[in-house]
Formats: sequence, structure tokens, C-alpha cells
Amino acid sequence: MSRSIVHTLAALLLAAHAAAGTAQQRLVFATDWLAQAEHGGFYQALAEGTYRKHGLDVVIRMGGPQVNGLQLLAAGALDVAMADGLQVLSAIEQDVPLAAIAATFQKNPTVIIAHPGVAQLADLKGRPIAIAAAANTTFWPWLKGKYGFTDDQKRPYGFSVQPFLADRTLSQQGFATSEPFSIEKAGVAPVVFLLADLGYPPYSEVLVVRRDALGSRADALQRFVRASAEGWKSYLANPAPGNALIRKDNPEMSEALLAFGVRKMRENAIVDGGDAKTAGLLTMTDARWNATVAFLRGAGLAKAGTDYAKAWTLDVVKSVRVLP
Repeated sequence: MSRSIVHTLAALLLAAHAAAGTAQQRLVFATDWLAQAEHGGFYQALAEGTYRKHGLDVVIRMGGPQVNGLQLLAAGALDVAMADGLQVLSAIEQDVPLAAIAATFQKNPTVIIAHPGVAQLADLKGRPIAIAAAANTTFWPWLKGKYGFTDDQKRPYGFSVQPFLADRTLSQQGFATSEPFSIEKAGVAPVVFLLADLGYPPYSEVLVVRRDALGSRADALQRFVRASAEGWKSYLANPAPGNALIRKDNPEMSEALLAFGVRKMRENAIVDGGDAKTAGLLTMTDARWNATVAFLRGAGLAKAGTDYAKAWTLDVVKSVRVLP
């Protein structure tokens, strides 16, 4: 064999080893809804190449009204799924082997929206409030326990602000980053009560994996959380790159609503407040999860005999520590 051929083969082998060493690990991540500002940090990490910098080939799949992310995750169709903290606790009640590894929102964005003139949330006792059926196992029992609200106040909520706009006596549920935008556009200055600021404990937009991945893919998951935290830090500073990808996935999302969502996340410190200020973005604590479990038990919503501690682990996020 000639010296030139040997050199060529050696070069090819070196190139192959280099390519193997830099291979990107693929992770399929599903959000909990159509692309929006609430997912901005993840799209930012994709847009700016942050995932690739951390050796990951991340695919973001949008959620939506007909998508059950936790079911797809449990079936192996996803690597990471976004869900509400209470959904994860419910999955544990059903012996689904999932675990939350990080929390996007340090403050749950659930709000009660009232008309001008309402000074405090307690003033709504006895007044009509439009809520969805799902609220009966989430924030409504918390409102009943804390403020003495009663079931005869409930009105059906059809995910539209029109009944609210037509009836000055009516309040309604919503998210800090969305419904107030539509109400303001209609010429009403809503009074918005962020339940998290009043003590409502559940995490929102937690990142969930199958429990078997905690061992087999621990390193990749830690890099995913770190890159996502870096994406959120960048997005809150300048959301333009992430917003461009959000609008590509969801062309119906307006620039105005994206800007509103980012502004409200900043104003309310939804992503970078609470424990994130000192422990880093996407952090979680045992104390916060235990407070959520205590709320469920106090409201009679917990299932007896369930080991709720299986619902989360701090092992992945504790060493990330990307400060806002």
C-alpha cells in the first residue's frame, strides 16, 4: 500500500472520529400549546444555536388543543414535554413513570380578571366569576379555601373575553400573558390578580421526562436544561430571534401579542423571579412542590397512598445555575 493511500486512510479515520465526537444528541421537546411568548426561551435557544453549542439537536413540537404531551411522552414519542405541575402530580397518581426536572415559570401565570373598581381579590366574594371546568381541580378550590368563594359564583367560561366585556359584573379566569391583551384592545383597563403573588403554589410549564431517562440520558437532559436557561436569559433581554421562529411555527401569532407576553413576563417576574433570582433560571425546590401537595391534600384533591415525591427531582437542575 502506498504512503499516500495510508495518509489518506489515516485522514479519513481522524475525520470520522472527529465527527463522532461532535455528533449532536437528538431531543424531541413538545410545548404545551401553540407557539407563543411563553415558550420564547426555548425558541431563542434554537434560533441562536445554543442547543447545538451544548451538543444537542433539539426539535420543538407545538402542543395544541388535541395534543396530550404527557401521554406522548409516556409512550416514548417525545423526550421532554412541557406540562403544568398539577398534571405531573396527577400522572403520578395514575402510576405513570414521569418526573419533572425543571420549572420554566417560577410564578404560575393564572389570573383572575375583574373590571375597574375592584380593589382586591377578596372583593369578588359572592360575585359571578367565569371559570373553565378544569379549574375545579386546580385554582378554584384554592380560591374557595383562601377567600371563601362559593360554587354558586361560578359561570361557564368559553375561552372568550366577550361575555366579560358585555357584563361589568362578571370576572373571569385567564393568563397574565394573554387574556388581558384582548381586553385592553377592546378599550377596558382590566384589574388583574396574579394568583401566584397571593400564594397559589403550583409550578407552571415544568419540563417532564420519563423516569428511565433520568439515568440513561442524564447528561443530555442537564445540557438541555442549561441551554434552555441560557435561551430564556437571552430571550428576556432581546426576544427578536425567538419571536421569528415562534411566528414561523405559528403564523397567526401577532407581533403585538408577543410583545405583550414578554412585557408581562418581565413585569411579573414570571420566569426570573422567586427562587430563580438566586438559584438560577428554571430552578425548582422541594419546598414549593411540597406546598403544592399540601394544597391538594387540604382541598381534598389528593389521592390516598400516592408517593408524590416521585413527581419531581432536583438532580438535573441543581447544577445548572444560570442566573437571570
